Formats: sequence, structure tokens, C-alpha cells
Amino acid sequence: MRISDGRVIWSATDLKKAAECEFAWVRSIDAKLGRIAGVDEPEDEMMQRAIALGLSHEHAVLERYRAQYGNDVVELATVGPTDPEALTRALEQTVAALHSPARVLYQAAFAHDDFIGFADFMVRTDVGWLVQDTKLARTARVTALMQLAAYVDQLHRLGVPTDPTVELILGDGETSSHRVDDLLPVFELRRERIRQLIADRAVTETQAPIAWNDERGDLGVIACGRCATCESEVIAHRDLLLVAGMRPVHRRLLRGAGMESIDALAAATTAPEGMNPDVFASLRLQAQLQLQSPAGVPSPGADADSHAVPQYEVVMAPALSSLPRPNPGDIFFDFEGDPLYTEGDGTMWGIDYLFGWVDTSETYTALWAHSFADEKRALLTFLDAVAAMRSANPGMHIYHYAPYETSHLTAMAARYGVGEAAVDTLLRDGVFVDLYPIVKRAVRVGSRSYSIKKLEPLYMAEQVRTEDVQNGGDSIGRYVEARALAADGHATAADEILQDLAAYNKYDCVSTRRLRDWLIDRAIEAGRAPAPEEEPEERPYEASPLAIALQAIASDYVEPEQAGRAQSLRLAAAAIDYYPRESKTFWAEHFLRLREVLSVWEGQRNVVAVDAHSSVVLEDWSIPDGAYAMRRIVHVRGAVAPGSTIKVGSTPYLIYERPSPFTPRRLSHRWLNVAHSATVIDEVTDGFIIEERALDGQTWDALPIALTEQAPPSAGAQQGAIDEWAQKLISHEATAVEFRNPAWDLLMRREPRTVGGAVDGRTLHTLDKVDAIVSAVAALDHSYLAVQGPPGTGKTYVASRVIEKLVREKNYRIGVVAQSHAVVDNVLDRVIEAGVPKELVGKSSPTAVDDAAFTRVVKRKMGDFVEKNSARGFVVGGTAWDFANAGRLARGSLDLLVIDEAGQFSLASTIACSVVANRLLLLGDPQQLPQVSQGTHPEPVDTSALGWLMDDTDVLAPEFGFFLERSWRMHPAVAAAVSRLSYDGKLQAHESAAARSIEGVEAGVHPVPVPHRGNTSHSAQEAAEVLRIVENLLGRQWHPGEGLPPRPLTPADIIVVTPYNAQQQTVSEALAAYPEVRVGTVDKFQGQEAAVSITSLAASTARDAPRGLEFLLLENRINVAVSRAQCAAYVIYSPWLLDDLPYTPAGVRRLSAFARLMRVGEGEALAGSRRGNPPATETTLVD
Repeated sequence: MRISDGRVIWSATDLKKAAECEFAWVRSIDAKLGRIAGVDEPEDEMMQRAIALGLSHEHAVLERYRAQYGNDVVELATVGPTDPEALTRALEQTVAALHSPARVLYQAAFAHDDFIGFADFMVRTDVGWLVQDTKLARTARVTALMQLAAYVDQLHRLGVPTDPTVELILGDGETSSHRVDDLLPVFELRRERIRQLIADRAVTETQAPIAWNDERGDLGVIACGRCATCESEVIAHRDLLLVAGMRPVHRRLLRGAGMESIDALAAATTAPEGMNPDVFASLRLQAQLQLQSPAGVPSPGADADSHAVPQYEVVMAPALSSLPRPNPGDIFFDFEGDPLYTEGDGTMWGIDYLFGWVDTSETYTALWAHSFADEKRALLTFLDAVAAMRSANPGMHIYHYAPYETSHLTAMAARYGVGEAAVDTLLRDGVFVDLYPIVKRAVRVGSRSYSIKKLEPLYMAEQVRTEDVQNGGDSIGRYVEARALAADGHATAADEILQDLAAYNKYDCVSTRRLRDWLIDRAIEAGRAPAPEEEPEERPYEASPLAIALQAIASDYVEPEQAGRAQSLRLAAAAIDYYPRESKTFWAEHFLRLREVLSVWEGQRNVVAVDAHSSVVLEDWSIPDGAYAMRRIVHVRGAVAPGSTIKVGSTPYLIYERPSPFTPRRLSHRWLNVAHSATVIDEVTDGFIIEERALDGQTWDALPIALTEQAPPSAGAQQGAIDEWAQKLISHEATAVEFRNPAWDLLMRREPRTVGGAVDGRTLHTLDKVDAIVSAVAALDHSYLAVQGPPGTGKTYVASRVIEKLVREKNYRIGVVAQSHAVVDNVLDRVIEAGVPKELVGKSSPTAVDDAAFTRVVKRKMGDFVEKNSARGFVVGGTAWDFANAGRLARGSLDLLVIDEAGQFSLASTIACSVVANRLLLLGDPQQLPQVSQGTHPEPVDTSALGWLMDDTDVLAPEFGFFLERSWRMHPAVAAAVSRLSYDGKLQAHESAAARSIEGVEAGVHPVPVPHRGNTSHSAQEAAEVLRIVENLLGRQWHPGEGLPPRPLTPADIIVVTPYNAQQQTVSEALAAYPEVRVGTVDKFQGQEAAVSITSLAASTARDAPRGLEFLLLENRINVAVSRAQCAAYVIYSPWLLDDLPYTPAGVRRLSAFARLMRVGEGEALAGSRRGNPPATETTLVD
């Protein structure tokens, strides 16, 4: 960025800098204008080294292009932005090269208005120029994507055709490809933001520089709070950010209550409205301890005394009980690593060059690794050493500080494919003990940082480190120096540096040991004994022999053309252990929550922090009529995190703090909390009504502190069914006989195998949908057919007619399965409406259903129902557990299994229930609510069946089945918006939907920007706007079409959708006079429709939004919310949602999609433009 002729000229690099910290970037403008002295970022050797390696990477790519294209590579002269004549020549040469036969351009120059930039590479493709950038990173970073978009924008300005994608050539040799359409809308927002910031700085030397906490405008300049510019202001103003653990959301609440400094917080007595009193008390204590400590609060321009002993206070003595009892075999472990080390072709980066540990006598052991081969050997040597130590001292532990050591051991074992089982065993058996979370839970220390180096004055006394190597950054720089000396033949000098590094590493290990001992002393003072050894909390997970066998088979397919088969075999292997992994993940998280304080996991999905002050017992302990056990009914109030799945019928765990009000059936000395399960009997806007049963006859008065998710269901018969299927696959692989199986075809993403011609979904619009699908299903040869049904396309109607015709004309034996009983029941009801006799439609139900349209079948007699009706054909509904259970339905006993909502049905469950039939019909839409999984899997086996087949595309490929392209629900104006958002423009409205209208209201999507600040999961401003819209609509003439007469619009014709339970409650209160208006979260409305939908997003900014933009603007959720509308959809949102740059490429895609959706409602003008004059706001902080 530079100043030229009174203008600020910015570049693609400024997009990155402004995204990292707007405040610092704006301050740099002030500095260039002479309004303020500039702030120099501290010298960063790692950054300089990364820049040098990045240039080497760029030149290596250039050499490859030179070798490939020779003279067709045009290398433009590198010019400085301050040489206008040279820049003009570079621009002219770039334009000429773009219109030449050249294949590759290097360092193409662009300049227009206030922008200047130089693109790494541009490669000619069949459709236009492909913009590429080289980045040393191993993953795509959002700022790099914005740079690419900037160059595409310049090409568009020049009228030059471009490729629909851009590419990042990453440091590991991989190429990351991204759609231009997913980037440009966000780039345009960022460009506008840059220009707004520049305009606010009005280029004149007389204007005052922007100040910390500046409240002059409505820009709400974002400060990172961490860079050198922010740090100087934080210290100068004694800002709340000096307080360790202070989050921006807490800072905003405290400042709103008049507490603007660490001193004000320390003196405060009352928590501000909206802040958890426990969080307030913790932050206040932290502030007080820092003020009482010599180095707790830095002074401007002064260096803190690193040896000064800080004040401390034990705040949770029970947490100290989680320390294991000392063992003679204990070791204290630390890595030293270089993240920028690479070798060979540069496809692998990062090395841990020193494994070091001390034992209880502080005897030091070091394992050096100066190459990847050395690192692999060091890993195996370390694991062998630990195995020997455990054999000699079974109760030994490996202590470390922070998760670096365990995460790197896990990654290292995966990298080399060795020692994975050994590392997993150490983790599972609790051998590693991370002291960091114990410190954070148990102790408050008067220090801004809880790094181990800041704690050392507490326990290292006169031995506090004074060596030249003071931190990890220093050690990396010294290690690189040692390697360079050794390479130049200076072995002695190199060895001296390595000895210094070993001394530094030993000190870290000794420090870890002394910290452990110091914590034990604090535990003894508090009367808390360290925990005795216990059995592992969760059962170990081990890969099954079948999974291992399939992995071995997959490894035999090494040719490029065999990659698809290898991946499908790995996917099958992952399916075998899908349910054990899901269970492992749940129980690991459950037991972790029992060991942690509530504040650590408050706000997580499926965790409800209970407000004990407002929760009440509705019915005290009693034995209801006909029951045998005591129970009570409790209204638990608390914030339900977005995306939570706790609902009526769920059996969540209730968490109680220790000392427990009851004796649990299981108790660990390491637990801070205990748990038992209860049943949700009602959902209310501010929490849940739960039924809690007595535990072994015990009752109590205390209320829980939290609800957490219920345990996952047992795999049951599904596991056996998957194992059987996998065994058949292995047998076919062994004999080289192709496995003709619908689930295997699905995993292979193979086109459906038929006895006639290939499936061609493109013919659907010329044929009757039902007839086309019936013909395709009947032609299947042990294979599958997919049907994608977007909102309002009549998916269930079509499915029911297909099923009816197959039963009536072909006597098909058909099963219907889905994720829930309600979905299956709905399909069966529609099948009976279509004409299948009730006696031929059966299903078991979890409860007695007297008025069910279908025949109720007892689970153990499902086989009898099948046998009785086999000759006539029938329809039987159930869950995956039913169809996987050979005791209920024999293997291969059905002609067709219909999987409804296959966009939410996992591949593993698909395999499990596929054993009942030789044909699968997948119905659903992955573009609506997605499949939810808990576990971490080596392959995407948790992906939905239909989602896997579609492979991240918006529309099902015609060779896999049919896309229902016409929506009967949505007016064409609504359908057009939804189509562009989620269906690649291929969804259309049925012509009959065009007849729908509301008097005086334009059909389509209506963006409604409502400025507000500081709101997270609820917004009174947006609720007021909902009320205004509702009252404006009521009574207008509604023409529903389809031959129905017009009538006044009523409250029942409107639904309000919001992502957060808190906003649901706020809107419901605002609409108290109109109880017929349906208000709920997205998941409550799938399958429903109304004349008008109103979506309220509630959060003020991306950083305010619980779970971020990735949740709030998830295309699936926006799709479901908007597509409920038959005629008009209103989207109410804060315009500042569009101001932040997301952290991930997925977030960029979602924000771009949202911006495009808002454009549909306002022509070509971004709906994010502010309406009216929002209130003045302060410099805000990124969380």
C-alpha cells in the first residue's frame, strides 16, 4: 500500500493485511500520511525463512512450466509499484501477452483505479485464462484465495475470458482448485470494505489518526488484539485484553457495563448483564492477581521482569486430584521441531528433530532426527523405550505441557504408517498426562500468559532460564544455523549449537517435572490426594480383522487408473468400524466433560448449561400410578447451542458437580462431575422439561449444571450385516470375480447396472416421472438408482406412486427405511393413499398407534408378514436395525429397498440394510439438512449415501439417476433464488406455481438488512422487524393458485425460521399476539411450507455468531429456510455479517452464496449496503 497523488493505492497483499487486522492496516495509512509514528512488527526469522522458501517454490513451478512449454512461457519484467513508467510498460506487455498465443504468463501486471497487483501464474485453458498462485502452505488459505479473485476481477475488467476455477499450487505439491463463483462475491465485499476504510481515512494530513476504541463512525473497524500495533495500544490503555483468558465477547459485555480497563475489572463487584457470573468472577480474580504480580501488567516501553514470581490462587482443588500418583518410572517429555523442514520433492514438510525426556532423577535422554528417515527411527525407538518403561513400571506416565507432543506423535505415526497402534494404546490407557488443562482448571496465576515459561518463576527459583535460546522460535533458528554449518563442513560449530539446543530441551523437560511436583504440593495443601491408577474409561477401539484385510487389498491397487477402486475398498474398510468409531468418539468426549469445568465446554453443540437460578422442579419426587420407581419433573432452563439434536424423547445425560448429591454407579477420582441419564418430555423456548428417575432408590434436591447429548445407539444387527457384506466383498476380490451388489456399486460411484440400456436422467422431463423411475428400477441388475428431490418437487408423492405401481404391476416386495420413524410413516401413509391396500403395508412402531393407516406388525413377526404376502407383493417399513436383522427380515427377501432422506443416511447404514434386497432406490436431497456424524473416520464413510454419489456437486449427474427439476411449491421468483443458491440454476418452478401471489407484495426473496451490534444468538431488533413484516402482510389477499379461491392472509400462512433457539424465543415473544405464526429452527420445518417464510439470522457479525458463519450461513440451512415459501421469502440479517472475511474456504463459499442470494432480491446491488444510519460503534475485536 502506498500514497500517490493524494490517493491510497492498494494491492492484493493489502487484502491479506486488512483481513488480519483492519486497525493495524488503517493505522499504517495514518503513518504514511505522517499523522502518527509507524509501529514496526518484531523481526521474525521464521517469516523471513518462509518467504525465501516460498520464492524457491515459485521458481520451481516456473522451471516446470519452462520445461513443459518452452518459449510459450512469457516472463514479464518484475517492476516496483513506485516506478510509474516501468509499471505502464508492464501493463502494456501483460495485455499484449494475454492476447498472444502464449500458454503461461509469469508475473502479469494489473493496475486500475486504486488497485495494483502482480499474478504469479496465468495458464491458458480451453475456456480462458486460469489464474494460479504458489503458496508454501499445505492448505488453502482464505487470504490467498482473495488474491486470486482480485486477479480474476482484473481479467474480467479487461474483457479477457477466464477459466471457471482458480488454483493454489501448495507447498506439498498438491493443487487446490476453487470455483471463481465461490470467491468473487466475497472479494467484491472485501474490495468495498477496503475502499470504505480508505474513505474513512480521507487522505489529508490534517485529519486525526484513528484511535484505539475509536467511536467516530459506523465502520466498526476490526482489531485483532494480537499484532504489534494492537499490543502497543492494549498496554497504553491498560485494556481488558491484558487479562489472561479475556475473549472479545467478554470484553464487549464488560465495556458495555463501564469496565474499560484491567483496573476497573479488578475493582468491580457485579457481573454485567448477559455474562455468566462464574466467568465474571474468574476474570476479575485473574485481573486482581495480575495487578498484584510484578510482571502481571506490562508498562509502555518497559520490559517485564521474567524472573518475578507471580501471585497465584488455587481455584478448583478437585482438579488437582486428576494428577496421577507419582511413579518411579515417570518421564517428562518435550519435542523440538522445525515446521519448515523438507527434503526431496518437497511434498512432506515439518520435522521433530529432537525427542527429549528426563526421568524422576532428571537424567536426560535425547533422540536426534536430521532427516525424515531419522524421524521415523526416532519414533520407533521412543515407542520401544516407553514399552520397556511400562513393563518395568506399569503405572508410569509421560508428562508434557499442552497437546503438541501427543498430536505430533499421532501425526508422525500416521505419516510413516508405523507405531499407530502403540500410540493409540498409550493415549487410550491415559499414559500421557497434559499438565496444561490441569493448571487452567485448578489455578489462577497473575500472568498474561499461561505458557510454561511464564509459570517457571513459581517453581524454578534461581534456576529460571537465562540461556541464549529462550523460546521455540530461537531454537528453530539455531537448528537451521547448525544444519547450514554442518553442510558447509563446520561440524564442530554445528555440534556446539546442537548441544545448546539439547540443554534448552532438557530445561523444558526439567521444567515440566518441577511443575508436576509443584502441582502435587498444591494438591497436598488443599487436602487432595493424587488419583490412583484406574482402568481406562472407555473400551478400547481396535480395527477389526475384516477392516485390516480390506485395507491390505486396497494397498495392492497402486496404478492411477485403480485409484477409484482402492478408495472404495478403503471406504468399505472404514464402514466396518464405523459404529465402533462413533461410539469411541462419544465416550471419549463424555468422559472428558466429566473431567473438565463447565466453562470449558459451555456453548458446544448438544451441551446445555443449566441456569440453576431460574430452573424449577415442576413435580417433586413421587411414584406415578402404574410405575415402580420414584421420578420428578424438572424445567431446566439454559441456552441450547445451535445445531443441537436434543429433543422430545431424547435421553440426555444430566451433569452434576461433585460432591455429588447421589452415589453414582460409576465414579472416577479424576472426575469433577458425575452424570446420569434422564428423558426429555417437552421442548420449551428456554430449555427442556425433563423426567428424572431415582437412582437405585436415591433422590435429591440439587439441580444439574448441564445437559449433554445421549449415548449413540448400539450398532446392533447393523454391525453383523456390514461384516457379512464385507466378507463377501473380500471373497470376490480374492477370486477376481466382480461383486454385483448395489452397495458396492454405490461405493464405486459406478453407473447403475441394468439389464437394458444405461440410465439417463436427462430423459425425465420428456417422460412421466413415475413411469420413468419404475422402468429404471425394474431394469436394475443388483444395483441402485438415485433420485434427487429438491424442495417442493413432490419427492414423496413420486416415491409413493413408484412403490404403488411396482407392487400392483410387478408384485414387488419393497422395504422403506429412513433415519426416523416419522419419515417412514409418512411414506407408508402416502403409499396407501396411492392405492396399495392397508393389509399389504406393514411396519412396527415404537409405541402403539391405533389410528395408523398401515398395518402394525410386531418386530419379531415381520418375517411372518413377508411370508404371508410374498406372492402378492407388499411394502414393509422400518429402521436400518430392522432391515439389517436377519431374524426379522431374511437376507435378500426383498426386491427393492427404498431409502428415503438418503441425503441424511450414512453410507455405513446403507451397507448394513442393503443386505435385505438386490436393488436400492435412494431418494433425498443432500442440499437440504446434512448427515450428522460424531466420529472421526479415516474415509468419508459418515457421508450420506446420496451425498457420496453426488461428490460435492449441486445436482445429481444424469448417469446416476433422476433430478426432479420442477418445484410445485415455490413461485418462479423464489425458485430462481433457491436454484442459484443450491442447484446450479437447474431447479425451476412448475408453471402452476406462477399463479401464486400476495396483494401488493412482489413474489421472490426480499433481503431485509437490519443494523444492530453485539447480538449473538438473539436480536430484539430483528424480532421487531419480523413483527412489522407480519403485521404488514396480514389481511392482504392471498392467491394460493391450484384452483383455490383467494382469501385474506392469516397468521397460519406465515412461518419464521431462525438458526438459534434463543431467537426463536425472542421472536415468539414479539409475536405473542399471533400464536398461529409458526416459529422454529430450521430442522423443525423440513417438509413444511407456507405462503410466506421469514428468516431471522440474529447474529450481528460473523464473530458474534455461535459456531461462526460456517453454521449460520450453511447453504443447506438457508436453502431449507427460504424454500419453505410458496410466494415470498424475507431474509432479515445484520449487514455487518458481510463485513468479515471467513476463516475457511468453505466459509468463503457460504458467504458468497449468501451474498448472491441477497443480490437476487435487489437486482445487481448488494443487499449488504447499509440502510439508514446505524448507531456509532467502536473498534471491535476478532475472537
